[in-house]
Amino acid sequence: MSPVYLDCNATTPLDPAVRKVLLHFLDEDFGNEGSRTHVFGARAKQAVQRARDQVAALVGARRDEVIFTSGATESNNLAILGLRTAAESAGRRHVVTTQIEHKAVLEPCEVLERAGFVVTRVPVAASGAVDPEAIRAALRPETFLVSVMHVNNETGVRQPLDAIAQVLDGHDAWLHTDAAQGFGKDLDPLRNPRIDLTSISGHKLYAPKGVGALVVRRRGYERAPLQPLTVGGGQERGLRPGTLPVALIAALGEGAELAVRDQARRQAACRRIRADALAALVPLGARLTGDQSLVLDHVLNLAVPGLDSEALMVALKDLIAISNGSACTSSSYAPSHVLKAMGMSDEEANGCVRLSWCHLTPEVDWGVVAARIRGLL
Repeated sequence: MSPVYLDCNATTPLDPAVRKVLLHFLDEDFGNEGSRTHVFGARAKQAVQRARDQVAALVGARRDEVIFTSGATESNNLAILGLRTAAESAGRRHVVTTQIEHKAVLEPCEVLERAGFVVTRVPVAASGAVDPEAIRAALRPETFLVSVMHVNNETGVRQPLDAIAQVLDGHDAWLHTDAAQGFGKDLDPLRNPRIDLTSISGHKLYAPKGVGALVVRRRGYERAPLQPLTVGGGQERGLRPGTLPVALIAALGEGAELAVRDQARRQAACRRIRADALAALVPLGARLTGDQSLVLDHVLNLAVPGLDSEALMVALKDLIAISNGSACTSSSYAPSHVLKAMGMSDEEANGCVRLSWCHLTPEVDWGVVAARIRGLL
């Protein structure tokens, strides 16, 4: 019998309704969206435009503000490195980000740094959230970009995007958020019109891997002056060339629409699982990571004193599938940069595991999980 999958922050299962859309455009309406001479191309184009509307509606944007990509990593690179030329032309080579960003933001920032940019990485509190006033203090007249994630992938802690948007009132720096973890789960913050650039991934939203988007909002009549990272074909407003993966895009659109329609039901299911998990694990002395009032309903990052994360994962591997950090850095045994930024020692950080679930998660026998852990103490 397989363990119950509790690693939805790494990737989510495919929603049955999304799978149905995916298979339809793989098997039946499989045309190229760029083909204009027959009905197969026309249907593909209609599917892509519908998906633009679905993704845009979730964040309160417009159809023509959605650029489809392969996922949030590509979107982050396009948002950050795509602004390089404009920043250099303006003589404004300063970027503000945080110490807890995903590597898909931190590493493009390092590329800019090697090119002569100055990058300010704002620390976070033990709560796991950045202080908006620390963002204010980091701003300079030459700041061209501020990049702060929506929800942290390891801790599930929401970042104060609305407050950061207010801090930027009167400053014309472009505001980017890596919303891979919160898109479709924490809706209102991403609808703030001051957020210029929003990166998303389908596989965090019960859609397939390999598709995502960058939402590029107009600010008045102005768009962020992005330059493409690759060329050849001119698709997606010239920012992301290549034949559009219609089936993946249609599936992402369906995932976005379902996220809005079913939000209340999904949140209720996740809250029930969270309550059951806490009831079983807190009596064991589990230490919860970050300010729990800021954590989304489907995430628990915790440590059991006296146990390191590797021992815990091995002991529970036939019961529940969990992780001890970002899936993108799972090959590294270094302590989590996120947990270190929150003030943890190496030993404390190495003791933490992440449990993440969703509305599709089956029943977990938390009593058996707790008994297994108790036997290790």
